[in-house]
Amino acid sequence: MNFRRKKRDKFDISVIPMIDVFMVLLIFFMITTTFNHQAALKIKLPEAKAPAVETEAKSVTVSIDRNGVYYLTDGDGQTRKLSDQNQETLRHELSTLATQGTDMPFIISADGKTSHQAVMTALEMANEVGFSHIAFATQESPPEE
Repeated sequence: MNFRRKKRDKFDISVIPMIDVFMVLLIFFMITTTFNHQAALKIKLPEAKAPAVETEAKSVTVSIDRNGVYYLTDGDGQTRKLSDQNQETLRHELSTLATQGTDMPFIISADGKTSHQAVMTALEMANEVGFSHIAFATQESPPEE
């Protein structure tokens, strides 16, 4: 009986191909990664000096005061405060107005101190019920001296 072990070939791991693959992956991820620099930028937005645009007679306007309270002006020009200040009430009221037609302009008129969330909620609800002509009401800046 032969109890000797057979000589095995030496197992050799070549590191060079692994380094090549690693470098290719590193370059790929560096190129495809997006860098977010929004927090580092301090931006002061410019003021608009465009002349006032006349609105059509039939439009839907959502007004938001500085406390985030929604007021709705329908196509007939009647303004009313929403009874309940939540998303579902706003969605229900806008879907009721959308039955008259979603092709009329939808204007968001918000106070300058209104929270961004209140404006985004109004924008989202208008989009969900089908309004496509959405605009933001602005005030003309005073002339410079």
